[in-house]
Amino acid sequence: MIKKNNKHNHHLDCCSNNHENPKLMRILFFIGLLLFIVGLFIPIDLIKMILNLLAIGLSGGHVIFEGIQDTIKNSIFKKRFMPNIHLLMTVAAIGAIIIQEYQEAALLILIFAGAHFLEAYARGKSNKEITSLLNLNPKYARLIEPDGKIKIVEVSKLKIGDELRVLNGDQVPTDGIVISGEPTINQASITGESIPVDKKAGDVVFGSTINGDKIFTMKVTKDSKDTVVAKIIEIVSQTQQNISKRAALIKRIEPKYATLIFILAPIFYLLGVYVFAWGQTESFYRTMVFLIGASPCALAATDIPATLSAISNLAKRGVLFKGGSYLSILSELNVVAFDKTGTLTEGNPIVTDVLFEENIDLNERKKYINILVSIEKQSNHPLANAIINHFEESEEVELVTKNLIGSGVEAEYENKNYYAGKSAPYPPTSAAIIKEKNRYENEGKTIVYFCVDQKVICLIAIQDVPKESAQQALNYFKNEGIHTVMITGDAVQTGIAIGNKLGIDETFGNVMPEDKSNIINDLKQKHGVTVMLGDGVNDAPALAAADVGIAMGNGTDIAIDVADAVLVKNDLSKFVYTHKVAKKLNRVVWQNIIFAVMVIVFLTVMNIFGLMQMGFAVLIHEGSTLIVVLNGLRLLKNIK
Repeated sequence: MIKKNNKHNHHLDCCSNNHENPKLMRILFFIGLLLFIVGLFIPIDLIKMILNLLAIGLSGGHVIFEGIQDTIKNSIFKKRFMPNIHLLMTVAAIGAIIIQEYQEAALLILIFAGAHFLEAYARGKSNKEITSLLNLNPKYARLIEPDGKIKIVEVSKLKIGDELRVLNGDQVPTDGIVISGEPTINQASITGESIPVDKKAGDVVFGSTINGDKIFTMKVTKDSKDTVVAKIIEIVSQTQQNISKRAALIKRIEPKYATLIFILAPIFYLLGVYVFAWGQTESFYRTMVFLIGASPCALAATDIPATLSAISNLAKRGVLFKGGSYLSILSELNVVAFDKTGTLTEGNPIVTDVLFEENIDLNERKKYINILVSIEKQSNHPLANAIINHFEESEEVELVTKNLIGSGVEAEYENKNYYAGKSAPYPPTSAAIIKEKNRYENEGKTIVYFCVDQKVICLIAIQDVPKESAQQALNYFKNEGIHTVMITGDAVQTGIAIGNKLGIDETFGNVMPEDKSNIINDLKQKHGVTVMLGDGVNDAPALAAADVGIAMGNGTDIAIDVADAVLVKNDLSKFVYTHKVAKKLNRVVWQNIIFAVMVIVFLTVMNIFGLMQMGFAVLIHEGSTLIVVLNGLRLLKNIK
């Protein structure tokens, strides 16, 4: 297994928002909120006080409990005082109660708890994607026993080599190959293809996809934990275990900052009493306002809710990230490197040009095409399917063929000798044929020669053509000023031809797998943050070396394993969308950070000059936390 060694995982604080019964917490919160609202209209002070205290206990009991419990737990673990924001807010609320500001204390706890529920909402949206994927996983399969009987078994108990019966309309239980039958499979849950795919014996089928109206038999080829859908679920499950460097920095600073505020609070009080002569009551009041205003509640919520919202947004569109840190890195993208086959191109060669000698009429061409296709059906070279598919309406003729290893296929038909292959045993003599042959080669196309009685009469140009989404994606990155690179194991000329067609800045051809990672490391040194997209085993070293490795959804297991993200559907427009989301995430987080710091400075300065009442401090400070969280939740929405 190839592992990354240049990336660091930062784990979320396991204690945050980890309530045993979140539904009960929400019910208690709204009961407390209702009591607080009722208290606003009650003229009797005693009843108002009781309602506000009940609101604090019901709506913020979990906040107070977490503040005390987590501080004790973390302090014991770190062997030094490690307070958190919950404790800071708890002390501020207790201080407000001491000076009989019950309404302000209740408002402080209510808004603080409300902001936490909004953060939990962002986390829940991300979790929803995991749940929906888990629901995709089939639970049972129809196992064909040695005596031919069918037994219903749990998918988890299947072994490689087991044979299964899949009924019409059923989910395919696990990954495998078709043994018999010709089913039509809806693969939208895995590949994103909206059109069902026809399968035949020997074809691969994926677990969780839906069989059409034909029964078929399949053989299990993977353990249930190694299937494509299992790997996708594992990837999504990792998203909340990896956060950005910014979020990790804020997490590290948070307890130190809270400790500093606890140290400064008594100093602030003493300065008020003995230096500024505010008096004990006023100094205590302003100290409580200082605790509220200087608390980093909004700062702590600047990154994670926004990141989880962005990850949720992308997951709905078939882009799965293993963590927020990679999405954060993507916003600083300088270079994007692509594998060619299957990433920039369709991965299936097609016939792009057919050129006959000018003196061959239409009837003769039809006859020759029938002979050519009949020859190719006997061939074992990989380009044969491209020709057969291109001329699918041709009529097969009976002929005697002979495979020439490494060259092509010869055939005898009606006393004439025919040849089809990549190398021409007889050099072309026609000026038109020679001219087009040179053009096709310059365009990186593979040429199949068709000869009759030792004369080249036809050229068939074949190429793995670029995807439509690839051209659009490259245009986008060019407009963004991002350096584009193609790295391919194909011939240099073929790579350059495809690269020129797509407008790629730099092309590396004839590259061995081990050299791909060296190229990525060179690009990182020369240009900065580098992303690699690929789908094959040969791309795995480069995916691991890149700052962010992105695997195409129909790629190999090892490519998906070492990548930091997966495009479930092989559509590069999804990568463009991902980059837009990453940039917006970066903007939103910095908006949040600047806004949160400005609020802290504003409240602190206004409090020193005696221009900030506790009620306004609570509204502004906790309101800023709500604004920061809501600003992050905007990333749940589709980006145009």
